[in-house]
Amino acid sequence: MKETRLNMSMPSDGSKPSNPKKSSAVRRDPHSTTDIQEGRWSTRRIAIYALFVALSIVASFIELPLFPAAPYLKYDPSGIVSLISGFAFGPMAAVLVSILSWVPHLFTDPYGALMAVAVALSLSVPASLVYRRVHTRKGALLGIIVGSICALAVAIIGNLIITPLYANISVADVAKMILPILLPFNLLKLAIHGIVTFLIYKPISMLVHR
Repeated sequence: MKETRLNMSMPSDGSKPSNPKKSSAVRRDPHSTTDIQEGRWSTRRIAIYALFVALSIVASFIELPLFPAAPYLKYDPSGIVSLISGFAFGPMAAVLVSILSWVPHLFTDPYGALMAVAVALSLSVPASLVYRRVHTRKGALLGIIVGSICALAVAIIGNLIITPLYANISVADVAKMILPILLPFNLLKLAIHGIVTFLIYKPISMLVHR
């Protein structure tokens, strides 16, 4: 029987021969922020993150009266950008966009900015974690529902804690506003975030991953 031998000649510089099968098996994770070949964040990924942050900052300055019973409560679409960034790139992107987009507001409305960051994080991070595990349209819908429940709880608790600090009203007065004002407003706000995100996240995700 003729013995078959592999020709594993060593390179002239003494380094180990490369394994083509192993190198071909390496694939880029579309949800990773790391450039695998360079071992660092890619310039393209940083540019896309910066674009999402810029869009979210612009969206945070769009304030629309949403609830006639409380016209002082304004809706802004920045949460949509946080959700889409989380679906496209994972929880870390959701964290970065949710926090950095409200940095400019810290100088003019620190309490409001802290509330907005807390709600954005509690919406986008759980949603992106669910979607990363169940990477389908149903997973996206489930993630939006889970994130909305978390964000609603954080919004109500945050109002009870933060609103008395700067509005000169008691916690009891804020509690009286939950059912007639705060709960309907936040439900409507989160419903808009969720519906718009569910309709547009897939085309945007495909576009940024080209």
